[in-house]
Amino acid sequence: MAFLTQRHLDRRTVLKGMGVSVALPLLEAMVPARAAEARQLTGKKRFVAIEMVHGSAGSTSFGEKNNLWSPASTGRTFDLSKTALSPLEAYRQHLTIVSRTDVRNAEAFTPPEIGGDHFRSAAVFLTQSHPHQTQGSDVRAGVSIDQIYAQQVGNETPIPSLQLCIESVDQAGGCFYGYSCAYTDSISWATPNDPLPMIRDPRAVFDQLFGVGATPEARARRRRKDKSILDWVTASVNDLKSSLGAADQARLAEYLDDVREIERRIQKVEASNATGEPRELPGAPAGVPDSYADHVKLMFDLQAVAFAADLTRTFAFKLSRDVSNRVYPETGVTTGFHIASHHGDREDRILEYQKINSYHVSLLPYLLDKLKAVKEGDQTLLDNSVILYGSPMGNSNVHNHKRCPLILLGHGGGAIKGNVHLSAADGTPMANPMLTVLHTLGVDVKSFGDSSGAFDLNEQPATTATAGA
Repeated sequence: MAFLTQRHLDRRTVLKGMGVSVALPLLEAMVPARAAEARQLTGKKRFVAIEMVHGSAGSTSFGEKNNLWSPASTGRTFDLSKTALSPLEAYRQHLTIVSRTDVRNAEAFTPPEIGGDHFRSAAVFLTQSHPHQTQGSDVRAGVSIDQIYAQQVGNETPIPSLQLCIESVDQAGGCFYGYSCAYTDSISWATPNDPLPMIRDPRAVFDQLFGVGATPEARARRRRKDKSILDWVTASVNDLKSSLGAADQARLAEYLDDVREIERRIQKVEASNATGEPRELPGAPAGVPDSYADHVKLMFDLQAVAFAADLTRTFAFKLSRDVSNRVYPETGVTTGFHIASHHGDREDRILEYQKINSYHVSLLPYLLDKLKAVKEGDQTLLDNSVILYGSPMGNSNVHNHKRCPLILLGHGGGAIKGNVHLSAADGTPMANPMLTVLHTLGVDVKSFGDSSGAFDLNEQPATTATAGA
């Protein structure tokens, strides 16, 4: 590959080797001199939708009264210290809390649906549509928010969207309460009848991002040689460097170091899991760390480098499987996740459950740090992103879907101010703020799911009830 010094570099320039295609981050050489074109190139919006199952301790009456999820005051002077959101204090300028929204379409509509809340919820979260109860192939929900965005911008990137998960999927056939496992095996729906598969293995994600065009056999041969993908593009890297200024060379080196570090960590996990020693996650793919935090961070790293190279602008990420009883030793809680969520409305157990909620939230700053570190003109990837985090369940002890947890992070290219707690009026659908997120991303739609209207993500409505009421 040849590059000409002091010539404009195309945004889609890639480094190519044997079965490897490494896209590049935004460099100064890619930014045209004309200001309007430069803004168009650097202002691309990214979207991450993250589901955490089992609701929150703050959705109980005790939890709402004691502000275990959202802070006591609305507006911009809220105190996060007692909430499960306290790990986000350093990012409060990027934080928008939307409390007290409901997810009605996750509720049972007919008697046969009663009890199936866990097996509906994943299909509802990003579609805000009520799924058709079936154990056959006639599944039906709605088009998910991530796919609505991907359908608008996906043709501008090599990969339209990616769907990731942390825990096992692919439980073929029926699940429970008359629901197909297709409803729990995905949170993204390309059409009302087409749920998209999720990827659990970081190696599979890495190969998709940086091995586009290579066959599985070629990727396997390359790994057997114990070489980095960057070893295959050394000549292209050297050619490119000769055409770049000092700032671009430093940016390129930093980006390639990030890619290599992710690859090295995946290789280390695979080597450890190949020793034959008993695993905490027997049956998990070799690239999956036994450590929950390490797995989540690897997936966040992959999202950050994909955004930096504009390989995709849309991710959906499911942080746990419904009814998972995984234990999180870091929390000090020895009870499994699902069991802990059924706290019997006991105050001591609700407070224990809050520790799990806070632990999950505490992993988000890792992604925020990565996105904030990537400059795009005079902004950062975080400035140009919207990260939606929440659950379609409220009080998991009784399987209700009221007062569900929902937060947004990032500024959406400047459309979302952040540093605000917005408390919704009773009965407000979660679909309302999601509709506004779509508008923020530049998608012109009139409604989404069971939305009743847009929701102002910057100012507290005057008629809203206060938190803790």
